[in-house]
Amino acid sequence: MLFSIIITFMAAFSLIYGCLSGNLAAVSAAAADGAREAVNLCTSLCGMICLWSGVIELMARTGLSERLSAALRPVLKKLFPSAAKDRETMDALSTNVSANLLGLGNAATPAGIKAAKGLKRLSGLSSASNELCLLVVMNTASIQLLPTTIASLRASLGASAPFDILPAVWLSSLLSVSAGILSAKIFERFSKP
Repeated sequence: MLFSIIITFMAAFSLIYGCLSGNLAAVSAAAADGAREAVNLCTSLCGMICLWSGVIELMARTGLSERLSAALRPVLKKLFPSAAKDRETMDALSTNVSANLLGLGNAATPAGIKAAKGLKRLSGLSSASNELCLLVVMNTASIQLLPTTIASLRASLGASAPFDILPAVWLSSLLSVSAGILSAKIFERFSKP
């Protein structure tokens, strides 16, 4: 609600200032140009999201995503011991982490929501459990092997080698996930009665 008020205020202020300063034509041209660029960006991102969603579907049909999930399960069982007791929650958790590893943030969301609901159900608490908080931290800091969304943004903006950022992405995402997990585990120890 507050954000929509701020946006409305900014648009109204721009129009009023454009009228008073005699630059209404420039404001109108900038608005039209911005709208055109937004549509171009959305179109290019939509194409990449469709492509990678198709890749995820192929991975699911060929069993590759199940193998990746199975490879992640030993680590996830240690991080999420209550989820290890429920196959459906563990599958959703594994799928979420796998999709994040592949840089498919949008495709990871449904599995993340399903995993969060499962963790909430398993905890039986009215507030967020430590494992649910850890899931949120891991999704926020997600480690990525292939940053497909960023690469598609870079490609749409004319980058000649959109994946040349891989070493920096690997290092920063590894550090952010490690710091997030460490912080969550430290806070978990302090929160115990």
